[in-house]
Amino acid sequence: MFRPCIDLHEGKVKQIVGGTLGESSLRTNFVSDRSAAWFAELYRRDNLPGGHVIMLGAGNDQEARSALAAFPGGLQIGGGIHRDNAARWLEAGASHVIVTSWIFHGGKLNEERLAELVKAIGKSRLVLDLSCRKREDDYFVVTDRWQKFTELVISEQVLHELAQNCSEFLVHAVDVEGLCKGIDLDLVEKLGRWTPIPTTYAGGANTLADLEATTRLGKGKVDLTIGSALDIFGGTSVRYDDVVAFNRRAQTTV
Repeated sequence: MFRPCIDLHEGKVKQIVGGTLGESSLRTNFVSDRSAAWFAELYRRDNLPGGHVIMLGAGNDQEARSALAAFPGGLQIGGGIHRDNAARWLEAGASHVIVTSWIFHGGKLNEERLAELVKAIGKSRLVLDLSCRKREDDYFVVTDRWQKFTELVISEQVLHELAQNCSEFLVHAVDVEGLCKGIDLDLVEKLGRWTPIPTTYAGGANTLADLEATTRLGKGKVDLTIGSALDIFGGTSVRYDDVVAFNRRAQTTV
């Protein structure tokens, strides 16, 4: 299935090459002249719940809140989420909060912080962002705008352990994010074999065939986000209407 996204940077909807976040040579594929609420209303109209709003840095709160208000309960929110503000974002209309950096300290998973977060909002409203970069044969979770490697390697055991504390995973393949050169098939296949809960993969998608491959390799547990390749984000290789139609066909065959 396709899941939509709204990436916010400096108060605008953008598509950015993920690996350049936090660098002086930030590469931007697209900047929209439309508001975040416009995209949220589009997703609401086309019955596309479960997408995510990601706040890339400061200055995005107002746009994020307007998107959540436009599609109450239909969007997840991530970027700078922690124990003390998570509930407020849920109250603002988010279906779930997405958390990464706050539950890591010194490159290691901080289980106490994770437990505090679960206690504060409950596992059913929590999505863990396990966005990763590849080193040799392993995928390491990265934090702080995807620039810092942690010691956590994505594996079947790790996914099963973390699934006890959340309802979904979000995984950006940072090395291919925003490049529109195809998805990381190896990572998608591993997620399909390993994850015990719904997981959204993002990174590199540039054809409808990537959506079909994710659906097949993900064994019904992995959904796909398409960003820069989508025509509503300035792309030329994937039509938004086609991914909406894909979801409708998939829903009728369930």
